[in-house]
Amino acid sequence: MDNAAVFVKSWTKLTKDWNAQMEAELAPQLTAGQLEVLELLQVHEPMKPSDLLPHLETTPAAITTLLDRMERGGLVERNRDEGDRRIVWVTMTALGRSEAERGLSVRSAIVNRSLEQVSSHNRQLLVYLISKVAGTRESVASGERKVNISDSDSDNQDNNVESSAISS
Repeated sequence: MDNAAVFVKSWTKLTKDWNAQMEAELAPQLTAGQLEVLELLQVHEPMKPSDLLPHLETTPAAITTLLDRMERGGLVERNRDEGDRRIVWVTMTALGRSEAERGLSVRSAIVNRSLEQVSSHNRQLLVYLISKVAGTRESVASGERKVNISDSDSDNQDNNVESSAISS
C-alpha cells in the first residue's frame, strides 16, 4: 500500500474511533456538532446563525435544525436584535457554557488517550506534521515548552521526522 492509502486508512479509523467515543461520552446532553457550535460561541459570541455557515460547512436549514435542538436542550438562546428585528443573535446559556467546558475536556481526554501511545517527542512531531499538511502550522505547546521548527530548517526536519516517528 502506498503512503497516501495508509494515511487515509489510518486517519479514517482514528477519526471514526474519536467520533464514536465523543458521541458516547458527550451523551445525552451534547453532540459533537453542538460542541462545535458552543466552541465557536465561546470565541465569537454573540453570533448570527448565518455566521456559523463558513465554520460548520453545512446548509442554513441544517444550522436552523441544530440551533432548534440546542435551544430546546437549554444550551443556547436566540434573541432578536433590538435595533433591527430581522437579525437574530445566538448566545450560550449557563448550561451551554458548562457543557462547552465539559465537552472540550472530554475531547481532550479522548485525543490524549490516543497520543499517549507515542513518545512526547513524536507527539510533537505528529502535531507539527499534521498541522503542516492541514496548512495550520503553528507553534506546538508541550507542557511549558514550545517547539518551533523554523521554515529554513523544516526540510531538514521533515527528512528526519519519518525515521524518528517510525522508530518509536
